[in-house]
Amino acid sequence: MQNIDSYVEKNKDRFINELIELLKIPSVSADSAFKKDVLRTADEVKKSLEKAGCDHVEICETEGYPIVYGEKIIDKNLPTVLVYGHYDVQPADPIELWTSPPFEPVIKKTDLHPEGAIYARGACDDKGQMYMHVKAMEFMTSTNQLPCNVKFMIEGEEEVGSVNLAKFVKVNQEKLKNDVILISDTGMISKETPSITTGLRGLSYVEVEVTGPNRDLHSGLYGGAVANPINVLTKMIAALHDENNHITIPGFYDKVENLSDEERAQMAKAPFSLEDYKKALDIDDVYGEKGYTTNERNSIRPTLDVNGIWGGYIGEGAKTVIASKAFAKISMRLVPHQDWEEITELFKKHFESLAPKGVKVLVKPHHGGQGYVTPIDSIGYQAASKAYEETFGKTPIPQRSGGSIPIVSLFEQELKSKTILMGFGLDSDAIHSPNEHFGIWNYLKGISTIPLFYKYFTEMSK
Repeated sequence: MQNIDSYVEKNKDRFINELIELLKIPSVSADSAFKKDVLRTADEVKKSLEKAGCDHVEICETEGYPIVYGEKIIDKNLPTVLVYGHYDVQPADPIELWTSPPFEPVIKKTDLHPEGAIYARGACDDKGQMYMHVKAMEFMTSTNQLPCNVKFMIEGEEEVGSVNLAKFVKVNQEKLKNDVILISDTGMISKETPSITTGLRGLSYVEVEVTGPNRDLHSGLYGGAVANPINVLTKMIAALHDENNHITIPGFYDKVENLSDEERAQMAKAPFSLEDYKKALDIDDVYGEKGYTTNERNSIRPTLDVNGIWGGYIGEGAKTVIASKAFAKISMRLVPHQDWEEITELFKKHFESLAPKGVKVLVKPHHGGQGYVTPIDSIGYQAASKAYEETFGKTPIPQRSGGSIPIVSLFEQELKSKTILMGFGLDSDAIHSPNEHFGIWNYLKGISTIPLFYKYFTEMSK
């Protein structure tokens, strides 16, 4: 492909400004207060796909937020790439920890990003990375270098479980028919060491509720005589791990894939500094399951974490009360072969068994998804590898991610095609956290690399 770098250089200011405008819209799918903003973002994505050269773009309504679908079919005999991304973002809370307003994007230079990074909610996850594909499409169509067919499916509910996307995929298999699925919702090891994500963990997300007395009680008059739901809940949560940080749910590890020593040795070749890792997080030491390294704990091993816990009085000053109820949100990251629905049921049964008499326990499943592994001998992976080699000057390292994209396993199940995860974010980009950002270098590098995937995938598919 000709003139990729010169095209990106010529248009980089426009590319950056267009992304900044998209990031200004607070498309928070988890909070209904932002409904109009989420819908407005879908409209903007539609316009961007039309300008990028798609011949057909439509907003597909669902029971929740819409899916933006676009396509350009140049020859039905050529391969078809389906690009998936999402335009919704995580809530920005806690707002007070942001150094700049989350929906007022600013560019800041850092040691890691001397060219600057865009600070805003959604900068990396996933508006910035999704928009790389839109601009890559623009390059290929405007220079008449699109080598194959392309379809886009950009949703607005990824951050809340993609329930309606799953329904959409099941009833639109012909519309979405493809030879490979391309996603940029992951990261890479570093700017100097490119990597391609080959594995994703699954997810089971639940909310638990512990109820004691039928009302809040005076802690002096009733303290010590009735079960305190907050005390009980914290004890139950503590009992979910043993002294080696091993999850205690019976049957939890029965289907866990145990990698061979050789595979673990290959993983260990990826550049990693434990000291830099601790420094970046401002912690004295790491913590996790005994017998595994940090990079293994957050990629090839399942986990259980409390994501939120609340109950009782949390206002200013003191209120001596025993709360009637206590709540927690808990997520379990799963590895390939662990079925999220089965794990959810195992959790429910075990958690209920931990409750003492005097309280009632309710476990509410939220959403989940299966783990996924991309074979590195597939044409899609090899095409992605060649694309990275050309723009980075070195072969990317295959890497399993600790994150989850639950919809990926459904894609393979329903559409019968493999997914290639070409992420350009970094671990330090603070996705889901205050001060999320995306390096301008990374953003532009993605736009330069993606068209090469199309080129090599088409050539290798002949």
